[in-house]
Amino acid sequence: MLSRTGSQCYRRSSFARILRRRASSQAVHPQTNAIVFPSGPDGPYASSSAGPLSGVTIAVKDNICTKLLPTTCSSHMLENFTSPFDATVVSLISGNGATIVGKANCDEFGMGSLNVHSVHGPVVNPFGLKSSLDGNHPAERRSAGGSSGGSAAAVAAGLCDAALGTDTGGSVRLPASYCGVVGLKPSYGIVSRWGVVSFADSLDCVGVLGKDVSTVRRVHNVIATYDTKDPTAAPPRVRSKAAHACANRLQEIGGSQLTGLRIGIPQEYFPAELQPAVIGSTRRVIEQLRARGATIVPVSLPSTPYALSAYYVISSAEASSNLARYDGIEYGLRVEPPPGANLTKTANVYAHSRSRGFGTEVKRRILLGTYALSADAFENYFLQAQRVRNLIKADFSRAFGVSSVLDGPECSADQRDGVDVILHPSAIQTAPSLPHSIDGMTPGSASLDAYVQDVLTVPASLAGLPALSVPAGKGADGWPIGVSVVGQWGFDEMVLRVGEAVQDCQA
Repeated sequence: MLSRTGSQCYRRSSFARILRRRASSQAVHPQTNAIVFPSGPDGPYASSSAGPLSGVTIAVKDNICTKLLPTTCSSHMLENFTSPFDATVVSLISGNGATIVGKANCDEFGMGSLNVHSVHGPVVNPFGLKSSLDGNHPAERRSAGGSSGGSAAAVAAGLCDAALGTDTGGSVRLPASYCGVVGLKPSYGIVSRWGVVSFADSLDCVGVLGKDVSTVRRVHNVIATYDTKDPTAAPPRVRSKAAHACANRLQEIGGSQLTGLRIGIPQEYFPAELQPAVIGSTRRVIEQLRARGATIVPVSLPSTPYALSAYYVISSAEASSNLARYDGIEYGLRVEPPPGANLTKTANVYAHSRSRGFGTEVKRRILLGTYALSADAFENYFLQAQRVRNLIKADFSRAFGVSSVLDGPECSADQRDGVDVILHPSAIQTAPSLPHSIDGMTPGSASLDAYVQDVLTVPASLAGLPALSVPAGKGADGWPIGVSVVGQWGFDEMVLRVGEAVQDCQA
């Protein structure tokens, strides 16, 4: 431990560095709308001790509970809410030396792909704002991606070293790709969800966004701890078994050269909607990895075309259940029924609170999820989506060379013709322009386009696998492109190692 005097000197130097970063980002920060509840160097979450995250500044997504800053989930429903406790991940980062710079903007309750469904307003991608500072290019307002757009934009704008986000179907990896930063969705159950406001319990993961892979690893290693308060946390025995299998495979592969590494390229991840520049960047990364000794293997994940539909059915069904608690009686905004309302009907008591408290997108998904769980639709929609989910898990299991520790001993035999990781584009395009109509987007196809953004990220979420988006160059329009590395469950370090190799290829 540092002495008191040494600790004070550390804090002064750390805070000076934070202030210098903020000064350099001042021209971009107000326009990005990334941080909605700032916490300065002398704020409630300023670091006062040394630890693995000493000197690291971190933003926290607004759907992760903090007892010293508001947690609104970017919704009118929780606009005056401050949690009585810190989420486990917040306690871990603050207790290990990190300085929390504030709460990051996000789509309401984590529902969205463009970070436009927020009571705080949309997040603007800082990449276009930075390029306009030289005076040669006009500022271009593009999406930072969602739902963790504020977290990604804060890192890209230089407001922090890393940020915590949540990933349900791509909400960390998609913003990372659009903003040109690194974004990790860990294996499901590796990072505690206690204190994270639920969207879809079987899909939600706390992820990390950072300026580079080493920063992401540094934060991830601190928060990837077993938590007895989280019923979905993977038990220590399972974690240890997966970590041992991953370490053995990494030892077989060797050092900086990738000889022995088998990388799968799924043919289903190159749909017609993919921009040519995205394909070109992905091919360049593949060739660079091949040149470093990796073996490139074509693989097939045949259930992929059904993943997006299954994801929206499952996530919306779980959301309709989770958000039922916000009725103005137990939790959330309360709107008094109008005079003369029949208060003997329960719906009349809370319908006004929910109608005013929730935004358009949240209400849309609640309605979709409620229908999917109804007696008439349960078999044809919800159960069918769960069957598709199992098929997607089976596709990944067949592709990987090491079977999942979650499958049990009967599935422990390795497949020597399988792959170590799967590599694919993170998004079908570079960051799209922010829509003119924020509330519900625009009618017709534009609204559907927002849902298609997640088409390449939801399969890994449905399977609960670790996935990392790494910058892989620029598109024809000069905006960032990302590629994703997906690994077997519990092989988060394998994914990070390959991500470092991709990052090194861009250097």
